[in-house]
Amino acid sequence: MARENLNDILVFLAVAREKSFTRAAAKLGVSQSALSHTVRDLEARLGVRLLTRTTRSVSTTDAGEELFQAVAPRIDEIDASVAALADFRDKAAGVVRITATDHPVETVIWPKLRRLLPSYPDIKVEVTVDYGLSNIVEERYDIGVRFGNQVAKDMIAVRISPDIPMAIVGAPSYFQNREVPKTPEDLLDHECITLRMTTTKALYAWELKKGKRETQARVGGQLTFNTQPQMVRAALDGFGLAFVPEDAVIDHIQKGELRSVLTDWCPVWPGYHAYYPSRRQISRAFKLVIDALKHRS
Repeated sequence: MARENLNDILVFLAVAREKSFTRAAAKLGVSQSALSHTVRDLEARLGVRLLTRTTRSVSTTDAGEELFQAVAPRIDEIDASVAALADFRDKAAGVVRITATDHPVETVIWPKLRRLLPSYPDIKVEVTVDYGLSNIVEERYDIGVRFGNQVAKDMIAVRISPDIPMAIVGAPSYFQNREVPKTPEDLLDHECITLRMTTTKALYAWELKKGKRETQARVGGQLTFNTQPQMVRAALDGFGLAFVPEDAVIDHIQKGELRSVLTDWCPVWPGYHAYYPSRRQISRAFKLVIDALKHRS
C-alpha cells in the first residue's frame, strides 16, 4: 500500500470514529478543510464514497463501514503493540483510557488511582463518565467498567469492587405528607427521581427483587437526570425518591438526612468489573492500572 493511502485511511478512521470533521480535526491537530480534502482524495482514488455528510452529522456509507470494520481493529493492534514497547523502558509510560459511570469513578477507580499514580508520573489516565454502555473497542477505550453481569462473554473481566447493595431513599421532608411505600406498586403514587439512559434515551426502570420475585418499576416524577450525584442532591432536597447504590447515600442515611424504604426489595448487584478485549496487547502501564484497580477481599 502506498504511504499516502495509509495516512489518508488513518484520517478517514478518525473522522468515522468521531462522526465529525470538526472533532477529528481538533483531535489530529489539523484544519477541518485539510481533513475534508484528504478524505475526498481517498474516495477518488478508491472510486467509492466512504462518508455521507450532512449539515449536522457524518456517517459511514456501506463501503466506508466495511473499510472501517476491516482496518480499525488492525490499526488498534498496531497501536497497542507499539504501546507495549514501554515494557522495555525503565519507567512505565503511556495513556490508559477508561470509561465508567460516575459511581465507580468516585468510589473505586479514583481512590485506587490516587494511590498508584504518584509513583508512576509517566502513566497518563483519561477517565470518561458515560452511562451509554459504550463499545470500548469502537470508541478506543482501553478499559470499560460495568456490573459483572453486564460484561460481554468475549471480554476479559477483572472484579474491582465488592457486590453493590442498592437503596431507595427520600428525605424526611418528602415523607411529611406522604405514606411510606410498602410495595413496588406504591412507587407509582410517589415522585421518583429518574435516570435517563444515554444510549437508548429511555428512562431506567427500577429493577427490584425480593427473594425469587423480580419486578421492574417504571416510575416517574418531576425530575430526570443522566448522572447519579444530581439524583442524590435532589433527594436530599426533598424532591422525591431516588434509587441509587447504598454506599452513595449511607452517610446521609446515618445522619438522618435520608430515609431508606422498601429495603426488602432492594437488590444487591454483582460488583463492578473492569473489562477489556482478550486479544489486547498488554502494556506495562495497562498492567499496573488493572492491578491497582483489582478488588482484594
